Amino acid sequence: MAIYLSKEKVHEIFAKHGGSAQNSGSVESQIALFTYRIQSLSEHLKKNAKDHSCKRTLLTLVGKRKRLLHYLQNKDILKYRSLIEALGIRK
Repeated sequence: MAIYLSKEKVHEIFAKHGGSAQNSGSVESQIALFTYRIQSLSEHLKKNAKDHSCKRTLLTLVGKRKRLLHYLQNKDILKYRSLIEALGIRK
């Protein structure tokens, strides 16, 4: 199952967490986008438990987000703490 996000939703996520709608390279905006995609894939897997390609994609996204969170934690701990608070990620 491919999840296609509208450009408006992606720009909204980037604007909220990255500073501007065009700032797609910031770590905070990438983590926020991964979190949104992880939440939607989790909802899909609750209904379709045997969708193994979706499960693999979910695990890949979780790993990417974990690496970015670790990078942000080492780079700027205050941004890291505020981001996990804003996104509701338990850590």
